[in-house]
Amino acid sequence: MRQRTDISPLDLAHFRFSLIAPVIQGLYEDKSEAAYYRRITKDPLRLPDGSLKKFSPSTLESWTTIYRKQGMDGLIPASRCDKGTSRTIDADAAAEILRLRNEFPRINGVLIHQRLVEGGYIPHTVSVRAVQRYLRENDLKSARNPEIRHRLAFEFPAFGCMWQADTAYLPYITEDGICRRTYLVAILDDHSRMIVGAEIFYNDNAANFQKVLRNAILAYGIPDKLYLDNGSPYTNSQLTLILDSLGIVESHTPVRDGASKGKVERNFRTLRSRWLAGIDPSGIHSLDHFNTMLAAYVLDHNTRIHGGTGESPMDRFLRTKDHVRSPQSAEWVQECFHNRLSRKVRKDSTLTIDGICYDVPPQFCGMNVDVRFLPGIPDSAYILYGKVAFPIRVTDRNANAYACRNNHSISDMKTPAMPSVPVEKGGIIL
Repeated sequence: MRQRTDISPLDLAHFRFSLIAPVIQGLYEDKSEAAYYRRITKDPLRLPDGSLKKFSPSTLESWTTIYRKQGMDGLIPASRCDKGTSRTIDADAAAEILRLRNEFPRINGVLIHQRLVEGGYIPHTVSVRAVQRYLRENDLKSARNPEIRHRLAFEFPAFGCMWQADTAYLPYITEDGICRRTYLVAILDDHSRMIVGAEIFYNDNAANFQKVLRNAILAYGIPDKLYLDNGSPYTNSQLTLILDSLGIVESHTPVRDGASKGKVERNFRTLRSRWLAGIDPSGIHSLDHFNTMLAAYVLDHNTRIHGGTGESPMDRFLRTKDHVRSPQSAEWVQECFHNRLSRKVRKDSTLTIDGICYDVPPQFCGMNVDVRFLPGIPDSAYILYGKVAFPIRVTDRNANAYACRNNHSISDMKTPAMPSVPVEKGGIIL
């Protein structure tokens, strides 16, 4: 498939995976994989940029073969998946669109475009079609009351069919003399209502959610689908790449529709009434203490009879747990959760990730390199060059002041030749 210039490589890879996910997970209802491919490609498919394109069944079959051999890396086009792409509707413009829609329910896309240009939210070069496309894709096109939505009670048939995840605001606690807000990141299984992951943090960010999800998968296996909020911890390119690498379908609630993930919201309400209401935050002096208390509550929740099902979440889990997929290994899961960035190495053999400076082998000076790392774990970072991993370390400027320089041979080196860690075909570090 020829890559379109207005679709990022990561979006294109995610689009490809979404088409072959039923085959990867074995969830298609057709008689065979070939029958599924023929049915899916019968009509043109909508690309991430909104355009339509016709595909052949053999194309989807080749993507499936590539994914099974190379994982998500095989579906990413040749150009770098982490190059920045311009976004016509940024967060400020999106907020203004929502304000205009709420204040003037019948306002159309043309007038919204005019107001955005006049207010300086978007440049005049952004087309009316871009605004109209944003309204359509975010369910903001209709002038009807956005609160009126058709809802149905639902439940997936087995543990692991779908997990729901969200963040809840918890009280302020004082640790080391500093009073800070706490946040609970929780993951709930739709069928069993079991809390498969929960941890309290001082920040609500992508790294903390990835940590909770990684621990949940290591403990319970890989779910088929993850139903998420639209907040920044749950909508980012790194998370999309992680989920695609694991073979998990990513799904998000409609914009400003928290009620659509009712089970996890109801779980937070139960947590507040049954546990949090009986806690005095002034008696909690560390995050570790708070998380120890949370672990006791999670155990009680998972073994208590649930009012909606008449069974305990643990009983439901044990009866249907064979549905969930087991990860290849803990090392494979860790590798899937590595974030990926492109960085240019400075002349002093350093690069920066999330504000942390790292020393890099001098052979990479001036090069754009592919960096992989686990957020919050500096020692996990490495450069992937071809299929070889080159570990990098956090810069110690004081130690570097006394380090010997090997300048006489650097100019003669054409390719990196540092001691390295080999990587298997699927991208797993040995």
